[in-house]
Amino acid sequence: MKIGIVNDTPMMVEVLRRVIAESGRHELIWIARDGEQAVQMCAWQLPDVVLMDLLMPKVDGAEATRRIMEATPCPILVVTSDMDTSADKIYEAMGYGALDATQTPALIGAAGKRDAAALIEKIDNLGRLSPEMVSPPVRGGRAETLAPAQPARADSLPPLVAVGASAGGPAALATLLKAIPQGFAGAVVIVQHIDAAFAPGMAQWLQQQSALKVGLAQEGQAPQRGAVLLAASNRHLVVKEGGRLGYVEGAPNDVYRPSVDVFFQSIVRHWPGKVAGLLLTGMGRDGAAGLKALRDSGAHTMAQDQKSCAVYGMPKAAVALNAAVEVLPVTGMAARLQAIIV
Repeated sequence: MKIGIVNDTPMMVEVLRRVIAESGRHELIWIARDGEQAVQMCAWQLPDVVLMDLLMPKVDGAEATRRIMEATPCPILVVTSDMDTSADKIYEAMGYGALDATQTPALIGAAGKRDAAALIEKIDNLGRLSPEMVSPPVRGGRAETLAPAQPARADSLPPLVAVGASAGGPAALATLLKAIPQGFAGAVVIVQHIDAAFAPGMAQWLQQQSALKVGLAQEGQAPQRGAVLLAASNRHLVVKEGGRLGYVEGAPNDVYRPSVDVFFQSIVRHWPGKVAGLLLTGMGRDGAAGLKALRDSGAHTMAQDQKSCAVYGMPKAAVALNAAVEVLPVTGMAARLQAIIV
């Protein structure tokens, strides 16, 4: 795959260049020293994956991501040497369409090898998604209709709001949660495509945007009314028997861990209570088949509309499958949830 590096630090550029060269299957096609140059380079020669630094002169990585995704959309992976102090910028960049974030590998040592392997794995995964940005989603056919089990009484469970999101998700989720008032009757559970290392920071960031209590989903935890739980692992978040949350291992070739499809389909099997399913902005098709399964089981389903999406991939695939009862801007979803979840 063809890779573009955006970084103003020569040592970091050299580390990334070495990692790419040593992989033996990726090609570095250009290097940009700031965000403004990155926008120009993408317009000149679009790579399969952009490795985007955050703190740079002229135009930072978050703003560069916004401009690239508007003009020449492509998979963007944030690569930063300081994840803790850059947390707000990471979520800002992901709100504009960056797909994931990872630590810049060290030059030497075991930690460097580990981070280099993680970086190459993420590049491989994002590269597998790039054709889906331009190819039409599969039309026709029906998603598997799963018969829900009855491990718990429906009247003992709160209404469940199941949300899936990917590229652009942090900003969409912040908009959605800001509009849901304290005392909301539903239990919200979110699967956002993000590395587990960033999930705690994202939960804290979303808490600042919401009147609801936001936390990370734990093994065996039951969704609670008026609270938001975020998937917190590189394993798949699922609903298990009894209506409790848990994690399961994915296959080695799974592009997404956690997967929205896996989460939604587990709800059909194990949540007999009322459900609303939301599929927000994102690249690819994860969640479309799962949203269709939710609709076929009687859930009220919504997909984010194209105009309000940072990347109209996952919702577009859901619309093509007739998986959504409603297609709405993210700003309108909170009002609909308050009307539906009583």
